[in-house]
Amino acid sequence: MTDPAPRPLSRRSVLRGAAVLGAASAAGPLLNLATARPAFAADPVPAPDGTAGSYTIRFDQAAKQTIRGLGFEIQSDSIASGNAGLPTAVSGVPYDLTPSERTRFYQQMLKGGRTDHGFRYCRLALGLYHRGVDASGKHLQDRYTGQTALLADMVQQAGLEGVAAEYWSPAPGWKANNSFVGAGISLASFAPADLSALGDAMVADLNYLSSRGVPITMWGLQNEPHEKPTGYSSCYYTTDDYVKAFKAVAPKIKAAYPNVMIHADSWDGWQGEIGTALREDPAAAALVDAWTFHKIGQDSDYQLRRNYTSGAGGKACFNNEFEYLSGNPFSPEFRCINTAQSIMNWMTFQNSPTWFWLHALKPTTNSESKGYGLGFWRPPQDTNFNPDHFPDLPVGHWTWNPENWNAVCGFLKYMPWDSVRYGVDEPLGSDGKAYKDHRIMAWRTTQGKPVLVITNRNPTETFTYTINTQTTGDFRGNRFGPTTNNQYISAKTGPVLTISVPPRSIEFWVHA
Repeated sequence: MTDPAPRPLSRRSVLRGAAVLGAASAAGPLLNLATARPAFAADPVPAPDGTAGSYTIRFDQAAKQTIRGLGFEIQSDSIASGNAGLPTAVSGVPYDLTPSERTRFYQQMLKGGRTDHGFRYCRLALGLYHRGVDASGKHLQDRYTGQTALLADMVQQAGLEGVAAEYWSPAPGWKANNSFVGAGISLASFAPADLSALGDAMVADLNYLSSRGVPITMWGLQNEPHEKPTGYSSCYYTTDDYVKAFKAVAPKIKAAYPNVMIHADSWDGWQGEIGTALREDPAAAALVDAWTFHKIGQDSDYQLRRNYTSGAGGKACFNNEFEYLSGNPFSPEFRCINTAQSIMNWMTFQNSPTWFWLHALKPTTNSESKGYGLGFWRPPQDTNFNPDHFPDLPVGHWTWNPENWNAVCGFLKYMPWDSVRYGVDEPLGSDGKAYKDHRIMAWRTTQGKPVLVITNRNPTETFTYTINTQTTGDFRGNRFGPTTNNQYISAKTGPVLTISVPPRSIEFWVHA
C-alpha cells in the first residue's frame, strides 16, 4: 500500500535556515556541535506499552532474510556549512586526517572495533564528494591528487566490500547549465543518442574508480531525482525523463558490472511516481535490483506500522540514507534509541538486507554536522579552539558524536555480515501492532551464534523483557545509549532470560 505518512522533510526545505546558521557561525563563535541540543525538542509521547512483556524467539522456525551489513556515506570533498555550496578549498575524509587518525578511523569506527569487518558499504556521492572533471567536462575524476587512492586505501584498510556509487549530479558537460549546481539542473538532452553517450560516460566513471582499487557494489542513477535546485550538486528529473535515462544507462551498467546492485530511486522507492513508472515498464522493472527509500530522521514507528514491500515485486527494500536534518524536533536522547529502532524496524517489518546512516564523519565547521555525522573531524581551516568548540581536538583528528554513534555501534560489533534474522513472537498493543517503544530483533551469525537486541525508548520507565530464547547456555549483555557505549551488564542463563532495560537504552545479548 502507499505510505500515507507525510513525506520526509527535505534538506532543501531547511537549506535556507541552515545556511543562515552557517553564516552566523562563520561570523562569530561556531555552534558547539559537541553539546548543542535542538532549540525546540518535542519527542513523541511515550506509547502505552506497559512496563513488561513476554517474547519467544522462533529459532525453531524458518529463517527470515540474510542481513548483509550496514552502510555509511563518506565526505571525501568539501561542502559549505548548511549544505549551502561547493567550496573550492579541498577538505574531506580521509584526506584531512593525519596518518594515525586515518588508521584509528578505519579500525575504531568503520570496523566498529572488530578485527574483520564492521560496515559493509560506503555510499559515494558522485558529482558531489567526487566531483573532479576531465577536459571534456563529461567524465568525473579526482579533484585533488590522490583522492581515489585514499578511498581505495580506506576500503582495503576498513575491510569494506566496496562503494555504493550514486550520482548527485552527472559531470557538468551533460547538464543544461553546464554546472553541478544552480538553476536549469536537468540534463541538456534526453535524445536517445545523448542518453546512450551518457551511459557510456557513467560506465567510464565507474571504471575510473574500480581500476584504481575502489570496488563497485551498488549503483544509483540519481539521489532524490524529483528535488529542485539546491546549493549543492543535484540533477532534476521528471518521471518520464528518469525512466528514459534509466532505461538507457542501467543496461550499460549491468553489462559492465553484472554483480552490482542497481537500485531506484533514493527517495520513494517503488511507491512514488518514478517507482510506479518503473514498475509499469517491464523493461525498466527488470533492471531494478532493489528499491531505496529516504525516510530521513523519521520516528521508527513508521516502519513498524506501514508496508514498504507489498509493491516491491519481491525485490529488496531498504533505507539508504538516514540522518537528522536541521529543524528536526527530537531530543538527542530520543534520537539515539530511535536510530537503533529504525535499523531494527526496517529489518524486522520490511525484511531489509541493509540500512545506511548518512555520514561517518562531518567537519567541525558545518552547522549540519551534529545531525549528520557519527563523529566530527577538525579540518585545517577550523582555527577556533574556544572552550565551547572542541578545544581538545587537534587539526586532522576526529572524535565521536555519541548520540548517533552509540545507536549504530552495537550492530557493527554484534551483527556481523550475513547474519540471518529469525522471527520473534511478541506482545501487541491495543491497536493490534507491536510495541513501538520496546523493540526486539534476533539473529544467528554465520557461525550459528544466537544474538538478540532489545530497546527501551521510554524516557522514564524501566521495561522488563521475559524472553524464551529456546537456547540453553549463557548470554552476555552489553548496553548502549545516549551516553553509554558497550557497557558490560551481566551474564544470564537461557533458555528464558528476564532482562530489565532502563529508560533510553539499547542492549545486545550474545550467546557465549
